[in-house]
Amino acid sequence: MDKSTAIQRIEALRNEINHHNQRYYQFDDPQISDAQYDRLMNELAALEQRFPELLTSESPTQRVGAAPLEKFNTVAHLTPMLSLANAFSGDDIFDFGNRIERLLGKGKQISFVVEPKLDGVAVNLIYEKGNLTLGSTRGDGMVGEDITLNLRTIHSIPLTIKACNNLTIPDTLEIRGEVYIDIEAFKHLNKRRTNEGHPPFANPRNAAAGSLRQLDSKVTAKRPLNIFCYGIGFISGNPFRTHWEALQQLSRWGFRINPLIRQASDINDCVRCYHEMMEHRKNLPYEIDGMVIKVDSLEIQNRLGAVSRSPRWAIACKFPATQETTVIEDIIVQVGRTGVLTPVAVMKPVRVGGVIVSRATLHNQDEIDKKDIRIGDTVIVQRAGDVIPEVVKVVASQRDGSEKAFHMPDTCPECGSEVIRLKGEAAHRCLGLSCPAQLKEHIKHFASKGGMDIEGLGDKLVSQLVDNGVIKDPADIFPLTREKLLPLERLAEKSVSNILSSIQHSKNPPLRKLIFALGIRHVGERTAKILAETFGSLEALSQAKEDELMAIRDIGPEVSGSIFQFFCNEDNRKVLKKLAAAGVRAIEDKKSSPSPISGKSFVFTGRLQTLNRQEGKSLVESLGGYVHESVSKNTDYVVAGDDPGAKFDKATSLGIQIIDEAAFLKLVGKK
Repeated sequence: MDKSTAIQRIEALRNEINHHNQRYYQFDDPQISDAQYDRLMNELAALEQRFPELLTSESPTQRVGAAPLEKFNTVAHLTPMLSLANAFSGDDIFDFGNRIERLLGKGKQISFVVEPKLDGVAVNLIYEKGNLTLGSTRGDGMVGEDITLNLRTIHSIPLTIKACNNLTIPDTLEIRGEVYIDIEAFKHLNKRRTNEGHPPFANPRNAAAGSLRQLDSKVTAKRPLNIFCYGIGFISGNPFRTHWEALQQLSRWGFRINPLIRQASDINDCVRCYHEMMEHRKNLPYEIDGMVIKVDSLEIQNRLGAVSRSPRWAIACKFPATQETTVIEDIIVQVGRTGVLTPVAVMKPVRVGGVIVSRATLHNQDEIDKKDIRIGDTVIVQRAGDVIPEVVKVVASQRDGSEKAFHMPDTCPECGSEVIRLKGEAAHRCLGLSCPAQLKEHIKHFASKGGMDIEGLGDKLVSQLVDNGVIKDPADIFPLTREKLLPLERLAEKSVSNILSSIQHSKNPPLRKLIFALGIRHVGERTAKILAETFGSLEALSQAKEDELMAIRDIGPEVSGSIFQFFCNEDNRKVLKKLAAAGVRAIEDKKSSPSPISGKSFVFTGRLQTLNRQEGKSLVESLGGYVHESVSKNTDYVVAGDDPGAKFDKATSLGIQIIDEAAFLKLVGKK
């Protein structure tokens, strides 16, 4: 390619890439795939490398960062970046409206523009004849730091702007914006930092600020920074009458304008917007800490002027704070209904987001170790999603040496059973069948249709039996008498008789149902059936070693460890003895007779005509086969009915045999 052709191709590539950058970063509406975009960028980079004299600072390839700086230079803003006075309630907003009315005179109709107040970093952008020439921090409002190289790495900041809407490009244009990081992008950034051994950022704003102040702009380029622009500081020959007009033109020039910005007809409308935006806040993909109200008319803005360093024509309406600092006074452990032990920080009460917070979950020991949380620590706490309190980070500089490390207990604080942590899991668990914290869920599962199938033992009755101390473990179901049940609420003579009869009839269940009823972690109905066929009795299963369990098809180390630990628990052994003493005797599950599908794995997809899914599953299992919910390379058959879904596509891609319902019925001998 000669130089003349290269010039034309480079120009075309830059225009095309800039177009797609605008579609992606400004409108969130990409028109090509990431792979196609990468091919365009790679072609442009290759041409610029081949013809380096054609490389310009405005090229899309120049967003990767430049050589590190020794320090930031300071630059003066063309117009001051004023700070805003604060409002904290609807009443404060009304006061703001009254002040404007007093200054302008009663009866003057004033309209406003309301904008979300992003919790990010304010920046100033200078464009000369349509080209980005300077970018700086807010600094003291008059002078900021030159961070042009870092700002150029942010894809949502246009490097050049072009004439549109019959408006020529101004010789000089000063744009104000807020650089921020989306919440999900922040989580991924912190996860990456943790994996690389770096301390996590406390919040998205700190991450954005730290990223913008990197002396090496190549580091900034790797951070997920974004921007919303919210106004014009200076423009040559200002053609606008209102702030709203200016924002619309900024959008046409390619600057990202927040979609929540709207016009407000009067101060009452502003108050309504404040409450609406506060409610909508929790659903946003980025953090906002308030709403900004601005007088729309630029002429009235000039008349109102400023006091000190705050304009009279604008105000920041803050939402209740979502982060505060407090002290962890203790760490206690709560036991959930599934036996998971959760450490909880007991904190000096503090108001966060308008609510008094005194406790916050610490999730698990790994999370405590990762954040190095100790009893006595000063911490930053927030309400995640404005609802759930969580400890963000420790303020290590406040430590005085009296802080104490925390470790999960070896025994359950509710029942005293041994606490274990299964391989591959973050949670510590109590496996005790008689643990009070888990008892209601254990009883409901034990009596369920898939378990012992005891009719009448619903949620309300189970709650009454446990709350009144009538039942302390699943084995206590079987000695229940009429005298114990009749005093309970909503139980008539006939209901009691039916319940007692159902309990009596449940004493000789198939072994697979008794195993499932015990509620062993990771043991569902299919695994219970495999265990019943393999061991033949509960006694034999209870004596099995981990390696014996792992040798069984479809039982891996996680499941085998859970089963082994369950039967090692002394409290569980006591419950099993009580069941035997109460006359509970399981019927041995005989192994399925050999059949053409013995040991074969099936997956059903689509709508069957002759059978439903459950009937198909029962047929397969009765003949020694297995039914799975998802397709894998170990699947032998996929049975496809009408309108099959993604499972059909995956089976096709893996080359797995797909059969229709008629072929399936023939295979299992039903046709």
